[in-house]
Amino acid sequence: MISENIEKFVFKINHESDIPKYQQLVNGINNAIAENILQKGDLLPSVNSICKTNQLSRDTVFKAYSILKDQKVVDSVPNKGYYVLGETRKVLLVLDTFKAYKEVLYHSFVNNLADNVITDVQFHHYNIDVFKTIINNSVGKYYKYVVMNFDDKEVSTTLSAIANEKLLLIDWNIRAEKQNNYVFQDFGKAFYESLEKAQDLFKKYKSIHFVYPDYTNHPKETLEYFKKFCTNFKFKYEIISNAKKFNIEKGIAYISVSDRILGHFLEQCKEKNLEPGTDVGFLSYNETPMKKFIYKGISVVSTDFNELGTKAAAFITHDEVVQRYVSTNLILRESL
Repeated sequence: MISENIEKFVFKINHESDIPKYQQLVNGINNAIAENILQKGDLLPSVNSICKTNQLSRDTVFKAYSILKDQKVVDSVPNKGYYVLGETRKVLLVLDTFKAYKEVLYHSFVNNLADNVITDVQFHHYNIDVFKTIINNSVGKYYKYVVMNFDDKEVSTTLSAIANEKLLLIDWNIRAEKQNNYVFQDFGKAFYESLEKAQDLFKKYKSIHFVYPDYTNHPKETLEYFKKFCTNFKFKYEIISNAKKFNIEKGIAYISVSDRILGHFLEQCKEKNLEPGTDVGFLSYNETPMKKFIYKGISVVSTDFNELGTKAAAFITHDEVVQRYVSTNLILRESL
């Protein structure tokens, strides 16, 4: 049923904005729907009305309404005009890179959203220019934003363009403001506690080597807590930053944040006839669906990416402050 009430939505153009005028109208209607100002069946202002009140051409307004119609946000009826077809809400999910454990996060996130929520996904690849382009081009186009941030001084300034109640930071507590909503994992204390639980297994080996390649963007906080663990429990240790020098030795337990290193480890085990979990050990960072099947199973320390996705989805559904850390778990398998 089409409602005749068209006064719910009042559009005001910003003639000084760099955003195209038709896109401002698209954004304005999407926001009004997302915020329940406009609801299913509500009639939109006529093309003539918007043209007159905002000094816009008919082509501009038609273009905006056509885009919304193509997106199935609005529809039209002859002699009636355009009306809201549904209460679709668009959400932007910004991740760093797409890896196997990010896929777990993504599916957990989208599977816990309502049917009327559409998720757009983009990747910044730790590049601040790419990040700024994504955020700047998305402001005003989405109901809410879920962003995986990273260590760059311009991150906070860039994100300040998004209203705090619409923004959720996930994964890494870096460049975050005190008032931000967040769902983070703990790369420090929780990692240390996981190593504590594995200390009896580490005692099988003469030393622990942490392979932390130069190319990784994993937080260095993890390294500091690794050193603290080895010092407190009197383990000999070494940190390997040059991946080209990774050469496994019998009697060494390895920890790595890179799945590339895991691949090299297994290749060298085969070449040198070394048995994981007996001759050499391996503890991998970040659980993926395949690690329990690789060889006889790869031990991992990992945050719960299902929980991270679920909590992020709850932020989309509920209008409340979210500030929490998700659990980090040690999963022991045959590789250690």
